[in-house]
Amino acid sequence: MTSRRRPSAGPTRPPAPDPERVIADEDWYGREVTGQTYKGYSFVDNDWTEIRTENAVFDACVFSGVRFNASRHTGTAFTNCTFRRCTFFDTAFTDCKLVGSHFQWCEFTLLAVRGGDWSFTALPGARLNRAGFDRVRMREADLTGADLTGAEVTGCDLSGSALSGCVLTGADLRGSDLSALDPLTADLAGARIDLGQAAVIAAALGCRVE
Repeated sequence: MTSRRRPSAGPTRPPAPDPERVIADEDWYGREVTGQTYKGYSFVDNDWTEIRTENAVFDACVFSGVRFNASRHTGTAFTNCTFRRCTFFDTAFTDCKLVGSHFQWCEFTLLAVRGGDWSFTALPGARLNRAGFDRVRMREADLTGADLTGAEVTGCDLSGSALSGCVLTGADLRGSDLSALDPLTADLAGARIDLGQAAVIAAALGCRVE
């Protein structure tokens, strides 16, 4: 007897958002969020201007069209989240955890990140001109094609990161791990580096440092 296989249903679609976990068109201006946990929530077209979060947890959440302007976040986790068409003007993250999060079509102006863990974060093609990243763990982050012109990326762990096509013109890179950087695929014109980094880049170019 010949067995019959059931026809394939095609690729699996992501589950629809839980209506009870969708927060849309709300004004959270100046709100303080401390120690709260949101898992699997969708935030749509919300105003988070001047919001303050501290030790809060947002896990596997989706932020779509959210305005984070002038907001401040301290010790907060945004893990495995998706940020889509959000604006970050004068936004500051201090000792925050954004492991596994993905940014799509977002706008960044005067972004300031101090400390924290942004490993496995995806920022491909992001325009991060004059952004500040200081002592941030960014292992295996995706910065492919990102524009970091004039940015400060100091004391950061960029080991294993994807930096192909990254624009680092005039950026301050001192103290950061550049072992994953291929100087032939990135624009480093006018970038500030230290002696140790110069040796790493020279070796990547096939030069002998003696």
